[in-house]
Amino acid sequence: MTQPISVQLYTVREPLAAGRDAVLRRIAEIGYRAVEPYDPMTDPEGFRRLADDLGLTVSATHAYALLDREPAEVFDAIATLGTDKVIIPAGIPEGEFTTRDGIGRAADLLNGYAERAAAHGMRIGYHNHWWEIEPEVDGRHAIEVLADLLAPEVFLEIDTYWAAVGGADVPALLGRLAGRVEALHVKDGPGVKGEPHTAVGKGVMPVPEILAAAPGAWRVVELDECATDVFAALADSHAYLTSLEGS
Repeated sequence: MTQPISVQLYTVREPLAAGRDAVLRRIAEIGYRAVEPYDPMTDPEGFRRLADDLGLTVSATHAYALLDREPAEVFDAIATLGTDKVIIPAGIPEGEFTTRDGIGRAADLLNGYAERAAAHGMRIGYHNHWWEIEPEVDGRHAIEVLADLLAPEVFLEIDTYWAAVGGADVPALLGRLAGRVEALHVKDGPGVKGEPHTAVGKGVMPVPEILAAAPGAWRVVELDECATDVFAALADSHAYLTSLEGS
């Protein structure tokens, strides 16, 4: 692995709302050296200053804001954060992924944003949930059909947990999407919708095999929901992933 382990800040959205600076300091103290914001529009200047002070790289940012804000305003904020990877994490209706025509419309939307991003020196990525995996079109997961229709510069951030919940053999899926996947959401849990996630390495996910299938992708830890102390889970996840690096 060439990049530091990152953490999707949606994991700590509640403590983050109560005190951003303390949360980022705690993440840095755990040992993370990168973060992935989910809201680039809130005080990007202050975020960048603090991240720099703490030695935190912004691996990418989610940017749902692109779907309901003026794109140039969003791209300017992301430039301030210091990343050129802009990920759309949702916002395309789930039903679009059940037909080839719908997937084509999704690809057109993403390709259109990619053209706008390029004017700002940035690239667009897409992040999946289960609804791009469960439907099969011509015997393939919808995300694979989508990948074929995306412009070459559009990348994927594969949420490995939701891919598994959606029915994919995740290492095999990553192998088929090789060259398109630039980031992974690495998460773990019981593999059941609606159940809280666990620290990475403490659930059912075959994490070593998943990481081996996409060796050059950013590893981004995320827990959508957590039944234990979220910072303890982040620390355990970091320790487990670090141990895999040394094995």
